[in-house]
Amino acid sequence: MARQVMILHGRAGPWLCYRISTAAAGAGQQDGSGGTPLGRHRLRSCIGAGQPRGAVFRGRRPTGEVWSPQLHREHPGRDWILTRILWLCGEEPGYNRGGAVDTMRRFIYIHGTPDTEPMGQPLSHGCIRMRNDDILQLWEWVRPGTPVFVQ
Repeated sequence: MARQVMILHGRAGPWLCYRISTAAAGAGQQDGSGGTPLGRHRLRSCIGAGQPRGAVFRGRRPTGEVWSPQLHREHPGRDWILTRILWLCGEEPGYNRGGAVDTMRRFIYIHGTPDTEPMGQPLSHGCIRMRNDDILQLWEWVRPGTPVFVQ
């Protein structure tokens, strides 16, 4: 996570690379840590099909809003979850699955964020943030069940 990059691997090796932003609190498996959980995961769900770029989500549901600087000013401090959500599920019992370390129950996502937010710096509350155009591109290549390794 120190590099703050996401690499999509294909059969022939690394294929796409994205700048991301992980947790300001660093790595963390524990519920309430605010950290990004490490290890083997898979995509539990891909949420947001048909929504516009910048669609705002709360509780994994679109609000009907589309992010804008004005909307941002009206809701200072809001943790913006935009465009698409890729919901992670841990694959390692006792490490990132089950009990107080369960990635899915912590609602850890890969999601879009306002383009005004810097990438390459750990700033999230545990999720993996991406540029909206990048999450739209990634969305085309992944499905529920796609393996994800966070290190």
